[in-house]
Amino acid sequence: ELAGAGGRVRGDPEDFLVRELPLYLPSGEGSHAYARVEKVGWTTRDLQRSLIAAGIAPQHIGVAGLKDKVARTEQWLSVPRRHESDAWAALAAMPGVRLLETGRHPNKLGIGHLRGNAFRVRVRGVGPEGADRSREIAARIAAIGVPNYLGPQRFGRFGRNAVDGWRLVRGERVHGDVRLQRFFVSALQSQVFNLLLAERVRDGLFERVIVGDWARKHATGGTFEVVDPEIETPRVAALEISATLPLHGKKVRLSAGDAGAREARVLEALGLRWTDLVRRHGDRRITRVVGANVEVDVADDDLWLAFELPKGSYATTFLRELLKVEV
Repeated sequence: ELAGAGGRVRGDPEDFLVRELPLYLPSGEGSHAYARVEKVGWTTRDLQRSLIAAGIAPQHIGVAGLKDKVARTEQWLSVPRRHESDAWAALAAMPGVRLLETGRHPNKLGIGHLRGNAFRVRVRGVGPEGADRSREIAARIAAIGVPNYLGPQRFGRFGRNAVDGWRLVRGERVHGDVRLQRFFVSALQSQVFNLLLAERVRDGLFERVIVGDWARKHATGGTFEVVDPEIETPRVAALEISATLPLHGKKVRLSAGDAGAREARVLEALGLRWTDLVRRHGDRRITRVVGANVEVDVADDDLWLAFELPKGSYATTFLRELLKVEV
């Protein structure tokens, strides 16, 4: 409800700095070679393609997460130790790519093997009140969190990915290999999640849990079904727990109670049932996320925002709340 700072993001790759926060560091020994890589102007997929061109099978290349192209980013990659020399030479040959450090570890790096990401973002064209507004919103966010929407990157140009996922589950033919079609259905799951979350925000349920919700503990990740919302209210207010919403799939069915009724209404409005999404395993995603180590600075008439987010959350979503503009 607070006025945002406004401004523009991503005028230049140097305006958007991302540093991966690893879940663990290479131990120094093992059958997999690790490298911490800085890149500008390349996606993580581009790095993977370069390694494949160097003779490394796709399934042997490890990354913890995908990083943006229009940014200066740091992340870890892994390859089997026997490919170490060829792999790092291939990456070093890419303009805009630097190897910052290397190491070895017993296991391949896997998706999700990170604590989160640290960001430093330059916002241009901010008015004189921008810094004060950002600090005010950051304080409010620390108390109630940010809606954990999946960002626009998930949906492709014009949001087409979710549309193609909808067509697939409705039995229509959509071009693309099996991996791409799985991604389309995943985008549809994400769209349903975003719609459910937006509805809860509109209905004043962002800072509450309701009967049938599956709530998650922020500290431990433990999840439990809400039977009596009033009992859980103090923990919700203290940001100890938050509701989760479904990414429906074969392992995640409609919730019970009031929560399930809301889910069914959103699916019905899209002409879907939860069983239409059984191509994917499904999961539950927490509704609120809190940025850590948030700092607001002004330099050269621009606003610099620094913050850390847990894995799975989007900087674009966090910035949208601070700036109140689409990012």
